[in-house]
Amino acid sequence: MTEKPDKSIRKGIYILPNLLTTGALFSGFSAIVQATKGNFEVAAILIFIAMVLDGLDGRVARMTNTTSEFGIQYDSLSDMVSFGLAPALVVYEWSLFSMGKIGWLAAFIYAAATALRLARFNTHAADEKSYFQGLPSPSAAGILAAFIWVVNDYGTVSYTHLRAHETYLLISYDFFCL
Repeated sequence: MTEKPDKSIRKGIYILPNLLTTGALFSGFSAIVQATKGNFEVAAILIFIAMVLDGLDGRVARMTNTTSEFGIQYDSLSDMVSFGLAPALVVYEWSLFSMGKIGWLAAFIYAAATALRLARFNTHAADEKSYFQGLPSPSAAGILAAFIWVVNDYGTVSYTHLRAHETYLLISYDFFCL
């Protein structure tokens, strides 16, 4: 007589990677909320927490053999919020808003480039190429979050100088990912 695996345990295993993805999504959303309140250091830390959770969700899904098309798409949507919208809006609130339309445009281009990068990755994932194209979205978000965190902790010489570097970081990522 063969024993059937407990369905509740199997269902729990399927939920685990999606809970990690939801945690990453929550961290990205919380980073946006904290930026609107002026808590930029907390916002940067939340982006890093999203990076850790994003790294774990795929690993857990592969270890438990619970990968699915739903999980892949959900992860991409979470990545767009956590590594596209959150960094763009945190940077905008932190320093680019005073640049007017140029700052708004730089933040938008970053978010749009992240969406394009994720869409390209999803459509070419099945090709399984031996090389990687572009800069991964979490890495770009990590660079921006680290920049904000360090400058917030140690200060800066000139706010205008800082905005110029920040705009450069945003736009250079856009060219890396396309």
